[in-house]
Amino acid sequence: MLYAGIFNWYPRTMARHAIVWLAIGCFFSLFLAQFADAAQFKSQAKQAILIDYDTGAILYQKNADDLVPPASMSKLATLAVVFDRLQRGILSMEDTFIVSEHAWRTGGAPSGTSAMFAPLGKPVTLNDLVQGIAIQSGNDASIVVAEGIAGNEAQFARMMTDYVRGIGLKKSTFANPTGLPDPEHLMTVREIAFLAQHLIKKYPEYYQFFGMRRFPYQPKGRRRPYAFYNRNPLLAAGIGADGLKTGHIKAAGYGLVASTVRDGRRLIGVVHGLNSSKVRKNEAIKLINWGYRNFSTYDLYEAEEVVGSARVWGGEKFFVPLKGDGAIKVILPKSPVRQRLTAEIVYNAPLKPPVKKGDKVAVLRVTSANNAVNNVPLYAAEDIEEGSVVRRGFDSLVVMAWRWMADQASDLLKKI
Repeated sequence: MLYAGIFNWYPRTMARHAIVWLAIGCFFSLFLAQFADAAQFKSQAKQAILIDYDTGAILYQKNADDLVPPASMSKLATLAVVFDRLQRGILSMEDTFIVSEHAWRTGGAPSGTSAMFAPLGKPVTLNDLVQGIAIQSGNDASIVVAEGIAGNEAQFARMMTDYVRGIGLKKSTFANPTGLPDPEHLMTVREIAFLAQHLIKKYPEYYQFFGMRRFPYQPKGRRRPYAFYNRNPLLAAGIGADGLKTGHIKAAGYGLVASTVRDGRRLIGVVHGLNSSKVRKNEAIKLINWGYRNFSTYDLYEAEEVVGSARVWGGEKFFVPLKGDGAIKVILPKSPVRQRLTAEIVYNAPLKPPVKKGDKVAVLRVTSANNAVNNVPLYAAEDIEEGSVVRRGFDSLVVMAWRWMADQASDLLKKI
């Protein structure tokens, strides 16, 4: 049973955010050693993140917003563009694309990079190309797809960037469909993890390719098929992994984005910047096992229960009550007898009417002592229409007063 009580509310300067701080005391009956394990976990990866798939809760993060070369992990974005067109019926798995000389030389057999050895000048089905990317990490397959859809790598890379912007990823930029070295080809491990989460949710019919262990590919004219085995070492590690991608270039080190399921619960982890494939595998396993061992789901608010309120400028009421979309559950450490959490309701303030019931207007951010973070969407629990001229005038004075106080506080802090 969790108890939450609001003890302070104020507007957060000119960032246009309002925060409600809550002190949450929660009582569990597990051992202190488990909390110590959660608090002291360290990864050898230069960048790492672990998230809960269902809630998006961040269980662990280390330099998660550093822009780094993602290598072949960026092929998740390549495939996202492909899956989008397949789902919308623009492409089909039976479509074929011709292997250009550029694709063959840059990403195929002569390149010395990971390739599915698609033969020069020959047609290849999209079904084979998708497997060549997801399982074999074929650079030739990636370029063939890019040229077939967009005409060239650069235009396809812009499509990749546009796609991830459309799902809320703000920092990633792409220069090619392969992940081969380019100073403009960068991602963060946080955005890699949330792209993986998006792929699983949006394209369940195509996600299966990431978990396939083997891809037999027989080009026309070849007597025996190639037998490509999935490069993801976690698929055979017995930890519940069913995807997604590895990556490696000299400038970036070894990286891996993994998704695992145990007892109906999915975690997504990313490690990056490691110095060998063996260390990459071990660090990924360690991170994922730690997540399952140290975190559980807890009920915070029941369905229809009001969590807090948000200020509405010029509305018929000063505040709109907020609630979750059903019961609010959070992922928290399996803690000792008592654990202190902080939470805040964050929204762009002040809201302006009309506010309609069911509008998403805020986020409940719950942070544990070891910096696990849950961001839960909050919705308006009722309609708030525009208020009278007198009400709007009064609110204008209030907003002006808040701004003045915020400016004075900011000036004071600069002088200290």
